[in-house]
Amino acid sequence: MSEDAVLLAGIPLFASLDDAARAELAASMERLSYPKGQMLFRIGDPGDALFVVRSGKVELSVRDHSGDRIVLDHCDRGMVFGELSLLDGGARTATAETLDNTEVMLLSRDQLQAFVRNHPDAALNLLSVVASRVRKADEMLRERVARNVNVEVEQKQKPLDRIAGAIAAFAGSVPFVLLHGAFFAVWILLNLSIIPGVEAFDPFPFGLLTMAVSLEAIFLSVFVLLAQNLQSAKERVRSDVEYEVNLKAELEVFHLHEKVDRLHEEVIGRLHRIEGRLGGGERR
Repeated sequence: MSEDAVLLAGIPLFASLDDAARAELAASMERLSYPKGQMLFRIGDPGDALFVVRSGKVELSVRDHSGDRIVLDHCDRGMVFGELSLLDGGARTATAETLDNTEVMLLSRDQLQAFVRNHPDAALNLLSVVASRVRKADEMLRERVARNVNVEVEQKQKPLDRIAGAIAAFAGSVPFVLLHGAFFAVWILLNLSIIPGVEAFDPFPFGLLTMAVSLEAIFLSVFVLLAQNLQSAKERVRSDVEYEVNLKAELEVFHLHEKVDRLHEEVIGRLHRIEGRLGGGERR
């Protein structure tokens, strides 16, 4: 077998092939060489080929909503990348850049479809490769997406915080006022000695009631302060989320400008080439 066929034999995606089919596939794949620091593709580029690293190293990365660069994977000899966009025909979901002088083998979308049709077992191997990369990306990005303020604060709440919030919410409600109004009215009526047969246990000026109300006010003020601290924490998280969303929107606009500038450069380059060809034809 050729060196490329031996290389494919060690890749799970092509493990189900026999030697003849693997040699045929290796012979049909295009070979390309790239210098260090070369972009193979960027996020948003059309996905039209699957890559197999023959030598060197390729880094797959994305940028999160805060602009930080997240490295998804490093692909060495014998590793596959670029398969996700190739499956659904969508845009690239990551940026691939060479870290060393790198040589790769390309498998086009049409070649992959024919390959999977002729070798159905390879479809499961391909799915396992995709699932592994998606799982790794999910784990890395789980804490980097926009957050739900209420859910995040609730997860950080302690039992005392929940109790304080419930008490503070009840203390600021109409039922709380009505309940205390009824309680005070009954207490005062029982201690004014106007009901026959009922002896006053807290006569005017109602010192026991005053002390009870004072103690209740102290405890309620503490619970209200705790609830306010919790609300302040929620507002801080909400501010962070708003900042992240605004920054993400700004980055999306920046990426759009990059794509437009790149397209503009490509169009200008093509126009120059066309002008050069037309000028050469006129001179002839």
